[in-house]
Amino acid sequence: MIPIRSRVVAVLLGVAMSPSDPLHAATLGVVAAENMYADVVAQLAGPDVAVVSVLNNPAQDPHLFEVNAATVMRVAGAGLVVYNGAEYDPWMTKLLSATPGIDRRVIVAADLARKSAGDNPHFWYDPTFMPVMANAIAAALIDRDPDARAAYEARLKVFDEATAPLTAKVAAMRAKYSGVPVTATEPVFDYMARAIGLQMRNPAFQLAVMNDTEPSARDVAAFEDDLKNHKVRALLFNIQAASPLSRRMQQIAEEAKVPVVEISETEPPGMHYQDWIAAELDALDVALSGSRP
Repeated sequence: MIPIRSRVVAVLLGVAMSPSDPLHAATLGVVAAENMYADVVAQLAGPDVAVVSVLNNPAQDPHLFEVNAATVMRVAGAGLVVYNGAEYDPWMTKLLSATPGIDRRVIVAADLARKSAGDNPHFWYDPTFMPVMANAIAAALIDRDPDARAAYEARLKVFDEATAPLTAKVAAMRAKYSGVPVTATEPVFDYMARAIGLQMRNPAFQLAVMNDTEPSARDVAAFEDDLKNHKVRALLFNIQAASPLSRRMQQIAEEAKVPVVEISETEPPGMHYQDWIAAELDALDVALSGSRP
Protein backbone atom coordinates (compact mmCIF):
# COMPACT_ATOMS: atom_id res chain seq x y z
CA MET A 1 0.00 0.00 0.00
CA ILE A 2 1.32 3.44 -0.94
CA PRO A 3 2.00 5.58 2.15
CA ILE A 4 -0.42 8.45 2.80
CA ARG A 5 2.33 11.04 2.48
CA SER A 6 3.14 9.94 -1.06
CA ARG A 7 -0.53 10.34 -2.01
CA VAL A 8 -0.42 13.85 -0.58
CA VAL A 9 2.70 14.64 -2.63
CA ALA A 10 0.93 13.39 -5.75
CA VAL A 11 -2.15 15.49 -5.06
CA LEU A 12 -0.06 18.60 -4.47
CA LEU A 13 1.58 18.00 -7.84
CA GLY A 14 -1.76 17.53 -9.51
CA VAL A 15 -1.02 13.86 -10.24
CA ALA A 16 -3.47 11.15 -9.26
CA MET A 17 -2.06 7.74 -8.35
CA SER A 18 -3.41 5.17 -10.72
CA PRO A 19 -3.73 1.41 -10.17
CA SER A 20 -1.79 1.05 -13.42
CA ASP A 21 1.29 2.65 -11.87
CA PRO A 22 3.82 -0.19 -11.37
CA LEU A 23 4.42 0.80 -7.76
CA HIS A 24 0.75 1.13 -6.81
CA ALA A 25 -0.03 -2.51 -6.11
CA ALA A 26 3.45 -3.78 -5.37
CA THR A 27 4.23 -5.32 -2.01
CA LEU A 28 7.70 -3.85 -2.39
CA GLY A 29 8.13 -1.09 -4.95
CA VAL A 30 11.68 -0.28 -6.00
CA VAL A 31 12.91 2.90 -7.68
CA ALA A 32 16.41 3.05 -9.12
CA ALA A 33 17.79 6.31 -10.40
CA GLU A 34 19.77 4.61 -13.17
CA ASN A 35 18.51 1.75 -15.31
CA MET A 36 21.57 -0.48 -14.92
CA TYR A 37 20.86 -0.62 -11.18
CA ALA A 38 17.15 -1.19 -11.86
CA ASP A 39 18.09 -4.09 -14.11
CA VAL A 40 20.22 -5.71 -11.40
CA VAL A 41 17.39 -5.25 -8.87
CA ALA A 42 14.93 -6.82 -11.30
CA GLN A 43 17.22 -9.80 -11.92
CA LEU A 44 17.51 -10.38 -8.16
CA ALA A 45 13.95 -9.51 -7.13
CA GLY A 46 12.04 -11.60 -9.61
CA PRO A 47 8.58 -11.05 -11.13
CA ASP A 48 6.73 -10.22 -7.92
CA VAL A 49 8.55 -6.96 -7.26
CA ALA A 50 7.82 -3.80 -9.25
CA VAL A 51 11.01 -2.03 -10.32
CA VAL A 52 11.05 1.41 -11.94
CA SER A 53 14.11 3.19 -13.32
CA VAL A 54 14.31 6.95 -13.73
CA LEU A 55 17.21 7.36 -16.17
CA ASN A 56 16.53 4.94 -19.00
CA ASN A 57 16.57 7.00 -22.19
CA PRO A 58 19.67 6.14 -24.25
CA ALA A 59 19.35 9.46 -26.09
CA GLN A 60 19.38 11.51 -22.89
CA ASP A 61 22.41 13.07 -21.21
CA PRO A 62 22.08 11.86 -17.58
CA HIS A 63 23.77 15.01 -16.33
CA LEU A 64 20.96 17.15 -17.76
CA PHE A 65 18.05 15.20 -16.26
CA GLU A 66 15.19 17.21 -14.77
CA VAL A 67 12.81 15.74 -12.21
CA ASN A 68 9.14 15.49 -13.13
CA ALA A 69 6.00 14.85 -11.10
CA ALA A 70 5.94 11.14 -11.85
CA THR A 71 9.44 10.72 -10.45
CA VAL A 72 8.50 12.52 -7.25
CA MET A 73 5.48 10.29 -6.83
CA ARG A 74 7.34 7.05 -7.42
CA VAL A 75 10.23 7.85 -5.08
CA ALA A 76 7.78 8.81 -2.36
CA GLY A 77 6.02 5.46 -2.68
CA ALA A 78 9.05 3.17 -2.95
CA GLY A 79 10.07 0.65 -0.30
CA LEU A 80 13.60 0.51 -1.70
CA VAL A 81 15.48 3.30 -3.49
CA VAL A 82 18.79 2.77 -5.28
CA TYR A 83 20.86 5.62 -6.67
CA ASN A 84 24.41 6.40 -7.67
CA GLY A 85 25.50 9.32 -5.49
CA ALA A 86 28.79 11.25 -5.79
CA GLU A 87 26.81 14.14 -7.32
CA TYR A 88 25.84 12.07 -10.37
CA ASP A 89 22.15 12.23 -9.46
CA PRO A 90 21.85 15.00 -6.82
CA TRP A 91 18.14 15.34 -7.52
CA MET A 92 17.56 11.98 -5.83
CA THR A 93 18.90 13.25 -2.51
CA LYS A 94 16.47 16.16 -2.72
CA LEU A 95 13.54 13.86 -3.49
CA LEU A 96 14.32 11.64 -0.53
CA SER A 97 14.65 14.58 1.83
CA ALA A 98 11.25 15.86 0.65
CA THR A 99 9.54 12.77 2.08
CA PRO A 100 11.22 12.02 5.42
CA GLY A 101 9.89 9.39 7.78
CA ILE A 102 8.88 6.97 5.03
CA ASP A 103 9.74 3.36 5.87
CA ARG A 104 12.17 2.53 3.08
CA ARG A 105 15.67 1.24 2.48
CA VAL A 106 18.14 3.34 0.49
CA ILE A 107 21.26 2.05 -1.26
CA VAL A 108 23.82 4.58 -2.47
CA ALA A 109 26.39 3.18 -4.88
CA ALA A 110 28.98 5.80 -3.95
CA ASP A 111 28.87 4.70 -0.32
CA LEU A 112 29.51 1.08 -1.31
CA ALA A 113 32.36 2.19 -3.60
CA ARG A 114 33.74 4.47 -0.86
CA LYS A 115 33.63 7.42 -3.22
CA SER A 116 32.31 10.95 -2.85
CA ALA A 117 31.71 14.15 -4.80
CA GLY A 118 34.67 14.85 -7.06
CA ASP A 119 35.43 11.18 -7.71
CA ASN A 120 34.60 9.54 -11.01
CA PRO A 121 30.93 8.57 -10.51
CA HIS A 122 30.68 5.87 -13.19
CA PHE A 123 31.07 2.98 -10.73
CA TRP A 124 29.14 0.46 -12.81
CA TYR A 125 32.13 0.30 -15.17
CA ASP A 126 34.32 -1.02 -12.36
CA PRO A 127 34.19 -4.81 -12.83
CA THR A 128 34.75 -5.37 -9.11
CA PHE A 129 31.89 -3.09 -8.06
CA MET A 130 28.69 -4.58 -9.44
CA PRO A 131 29.05 -7.84 -7.46
CA VAL A 132 29.28 -5.68 -4.32
CA MET A 133 26.20 -3.76 -5.42
CA ALA A 134 24.30 -6.97 -6.14
CA ASN A 135 25.04 -8.30 -2.67
CA ALA A 136 23.81 -5.05 -1.08
CA ILE A 137 20.63 -5.17 -3.15
CA ALA A 138 19.98 -8.80 -2.22
CA ALA A 139 20.48 -7.99 1.46
CA ALA A 140 18.01 -5.10 1.22
CA LEU A 141 15.43 -7.27 -0.52
CA ILE A 142 15.79 -9.95 2.15
CA ASP A 143 15.49 -7.34 4.89
CA ARG A 144 12.22 -6.08 3.39
CA ASP A 145 10.88 -9.54 2.55
CA PRO A 146 12.61 -12.19 4.73
CA ASP A 147 10.14 -14.92 3.76
CA ALA A 148 11.57 -14.87 0.23
CA ARG A 149 15.22 -15.16 1.35
CA ALA A 150 15.82 -18.45 -0.48
CA ALA A 151 14.52 -17.05 -3.76
CA TYR A 152 16.64 -13.90 -3.51
CA GLU A 153 19.77 -15.86 -2.64
CA ALA A 154 19.18 -18.23 -5.55
CA ARG A 155 18.82 -15.33 -7.97
CA LEU A 156 21.97 -13.70 -6.58
CA LYS A 157 23.86 -16.90 -7.35
CA VAL A 158 22.52 -16.87 -10.90
CA PHE A 159 23.55 -13.23 -11.31
CA ASP A 160 27.05 -13.94 -10.02
CA GLU A 161 27.37 -16.78 -12.51
CA ALA A 162 26.12 -14.54 -15.33
CA THR A 163 28.68 -11.83 -14.56
CA ALA A 164 31.62 -14.18 -14.00
CA PRO A 165 32.51 -14.17 -17.73
CA LEU A 166 33.08 -10.41 -17.50
CA THR A 167 35.84 -11.00 -14.96
CA ALA A 168 37.43 -13.57 -17.25
CA LYS A 169 37.12 -11.25 -20.26
CA VAL A 170 38.78 -8.37 -18.42
CA ALA A 171 41.65 -10.63 -17.33
CA ALA A 172 42.14 -11.89 -20.89
CA MET A 173 42.15 -8.36 -22.29
CA ARG A 174 44.60 -7.21 -19.62
CA ALA A 175 46.97 -9.97 -20.68
CA LYS A 176 46.82 -8.71 -24.27
CA TYR A 177 46.53 -4.94 -23.92
CA SER A 178 48.09 -3.80 -20.64
CA GLY A 179 49.93 -0.55 -21.31
CA VAL A 180 48.21 0.13 -24.64
CA PRO A 181 47.37 3.85 -25.05
CA VAL A 182 43.76 4.90 -25.66
CA THR A 183 41.77 8.07 -25.24
CA ALA A 184 38.14 9.00 -24.57
CA THR A 185 35.76 11.91 -24.91
CA GLU A 186 34.74 11.52 -21.24
CA PRO A 187 35.96 9.38 -18.31
CA VAL A 188 32.87 7.16 -18.40
CA PHE A 189 34.83 3.97 -19.15
CA ASP A 190 37.82 4.88 -16.99
CA TYR A 191 37.35 2.26 -14.25
CA MET A 192 37.12 -0.51 -16.84
CA ALA A 193 40.08 0.87 -18.80
CA ARG A 194 42.17 0.75 -15.62
CA ALA A 195 41.08 -2.81 -14.91
CA ILE A 196 42.23 -3.82 -18.39
CA GLY A 197 45.50 -1.95 -17.82
CA LEU A 198 45.05 0.53 -20.65
CA GLN A 199 47.00 3.78 -20.62
CA MET A 200 44.31 6.46 -20.68
CA ARG A 201 45.43 9.72 -22.28
CA ASN A 202 43.94 13.24 -22.18
CA PRO A 203 42.29 13.10 -18.73
CA ALA A 204 42.04 16.90 -18.43
CA PHE A 205 40.10 17.11 -21.71
CA GLN A 206 37.75 14.34 -20.55
CA LEU A 207 37.01 15.97 -17.20
CA ALA A 208 36.27 19.30 -18.85
CA VAL A 209 33.78 17.73 -21.25
CA MET A 210 32.12 15.72 -18.44
CA ASN A 211 31.77 18.86 -16.32
CA ASP A 212 30.40 20.82 -19.28
CA THR A 213 33.33 23.26 -19.34
CA GLU A 214 35.65 24.21 -22.17
CA PRO A 215 38.92 22.26 -22.39
CA SER A 216 42.01 24.40 -22.76
CA ALA A 217 43.42 24.99 -26.24
CA ARG A 218 46.47 23.01 -25.19
CA ASP A 219 44.36 20.01 -24.15
CA VAL A 220 42.38 20.13 -27.39
CA ALA A 221 45.56 20.28 -29.45
CA ALA A 222 47.06 17.34 -27.55
CA PHE A 223 43.90 15.29 -28.13
CA GLU A 224 43.94 16.04 -31.85
CA ASP A 225 47.63 15.19 -32.06
CA ASP A 226 47.06 11.81 -30.40
CA LEU A 227 44.47 10.95 -33.03
CA LYS A 228 46.14 12.36 -36.12
CA ASN A 229 49.53 10.84 -35.29
CA HIS A 230 48.18 7.50 -34.09
CA LYS A 231 49.48 7.85 -30.54
CA VAL A 232 46.40 5.98 -29.34
CA ARG A 233 44.91 2.70 -30.46
CA ALA A 234 41.24 3.60 -29.98
CA LEU A 235 38.85 6.43 -29.10
CA LEU A 236 36.15 5.64 -26.53
CA PHE A 237 33.16 7.79 -27.49
CA ASN A 238 30.28 8.52 -25.12
CA ILE A 239 27.22 8.51 -27.38
CA GLN A 240 24.93 9.95 -24.69
CA ALA A 241 26.76 13.22 -24.11
CA ALA A 242 28.05 14.07 -27.55
CA SER A 243 29.03 17.74 -27.59
CA PRO A 244 30.16 19.49 -30.80
CA LEU A 245 33.74 19.18 -29.56
CA SER A 246 33.50 15.45 -28.87
CA ARG A 247 31.84 14.95 -32.26
CA ARG A 248 34.77 16.77 -33.81
CA MET A 249 37.19 14.37 -32.14
CA GLN A 250 35.13 11.46 -33.40
CA GLN A 251 35.41 12.82 -36.94
CA ILE A 252 39.17 13.33 -36.62
CA ALA A 253 39.55 9.74 -35.35
CA GLU A 254 37.56 8.35 -38.25
CA GLU A 255 39.58 10.36 -40.76
CA ALA A 256 42.81 9.13 -39.15
CA LYS A 257 41.54 5.52 -39.19
CA VAL A 258 41.66 5.31 -35.38
CA PRO A 259 38.91 2.89 -34.25
CA VAL A 260 36.00 4.54 -32.45
CA VAL A 261 34.34 2.42 -29.76
CA GLU A 262 30.92 3.66 -28.75
CA ILE A 263 29.97 3.46 -25.06
CA SER A 264 26.94 4.70 -23.16
CA GLU A 265 26.20 5.88 -19.64
CA THR A 266 22.91 4.06 -19.30
CA GLU A 267 22.03 0.51 -20.25
CA PRO A 268 20.67 0.10 -23.80
CA PRO A 269 17.05 -1.06 -24.12
CA GLY A 270 16.46 -4.79 -24.17
CA MET A 271 19.79 -5.74 -22.58
CA HIS A 272 20.85 -6.95 -19.17
CA TYR A 273 23.80 -5.31 -17.45
CA GLN A 274 26.12 -8.26 -18.09
CA ASP A 275 25.24 -8.38 -21.81
CA TRP A 276 25.73 -4.63 -22.22
CA ILE A 277 29.19 -4.62 -20.66
CA ALA A 278 30.20 -7.80 -22.52
CA ALA A 279 29.20 -6.22 -25.84
CA GLU A 280 31.29 -3.12 -25.17
CA LEU A 281 34.29 -5.22 -24.11
CA ASP A 282 33.96 -7.27 -27.29
CA ALA A 283 33.85 -4.10 -29.41
CA LEU A 284 36.94 -2.73 -27.66
CA ASP A 285 38.75 -6.05 -28.07
CA VAL A 286 38.07 -6.00 -31.82
CA ALA A 287 39.20 -2.37 -32.10
CA LEU A 288 42.45 -2.92 -30.21
CA SER A 289 43.32 -6.17 -31.92
CA GLY A 290 42.98 -4.67 -35.38
CA SER A 291 44.79 -1.36 -34.83
CA ARG A 292 48.44 -0.49 -34.54
CA PRO A 293 49.80 3.04 -33.92
